Amino acid sequence: MAKLHDIVAFCDQRTRRSEVKDFDGAYNGLQIENDGTVKKIGAAVDAGERPFQSAIAEGIDFLICHHGLFWTPPTPLTGGNARKIKTAFDGNLAVYGAHLPLDCHPEIGNNALLAKELGLKKIDTFLNYEGNDMATVALGPMGGRAEIAKKLQALFPDTYHAIEYGSEKPKRIGILTGSGQSAVPHLLANGIDTLITGELRQHHFNMAQELGLNLYPCGHYATEVFGVKALAAEVAFKFQLEWQFIEQPCRL
Repeated sequence: MAKLHDIVAFCDQRTRRSEVKDFDGAYNGLQIENDGTVKKIGAAVDAGERPFQSAIAEGIDFLICHHGLFWTPPTPLTGGNARKIKTAFDGNLAVYGAHLPLDCHPEIGNNALLAKELGLKKIDTFLNYEGNDMATVALGPMGGRAEIAKKLQALFPDTYHAIEYGSEKPKRIGILTGSGQSAVPHLLANGIDTLITGELRQHHFNMAQELGLNLYPCGHYATEVFGVKALAAEVAFKFQLEWQFIEQPCRL
């Protein structure tokens, strides 16, 4: 058993919460408190009613979420929002959110960990937001585009998509988990013609053809499981607790 405030302090420090400015309206940190003690750590991509229910059923009382509860204030506690909060309160579930701090972190961030999962070496960053580099640049593998595609298909069998109009031997590969549409206009200016991301819009298919790009949207949810898992594992190790990932059947 550990104290809630000690775990929150560790998460705040590890994610550099106070240093990373998130999008307007997004709130990171402790979002719901419990009775002050923690016995089991959980990780989930989304702070949703069903993930809360699943976490409570598994005995989790501290849940780390990438997509937290609060984005654009105020948030009326009615309907689904009310049920979600009541579920957490009734189940003594503390909820901690970490959005951009778990995207851009150089060690436990989604971008860095996805590059590692693919066996790619980080060589640069791009797409700066409020002083933080939001996207990773990795060195293209010896096997080129075919090797990238094979690894992505293996890692994301249910959500992998390929739009291939760029080089067959890309030298610089951009990685931006989650929503990648903000990165596309900046690829060529940064010497990148290949982007691995979570989701794009339909018009990016045409942009790929016209600009000569390789775009690999592999699922917003699927590309953002890495950071919360890594943070939960570190918290569990630090405080000698068990941890578990709460999976959801999301292919978007």
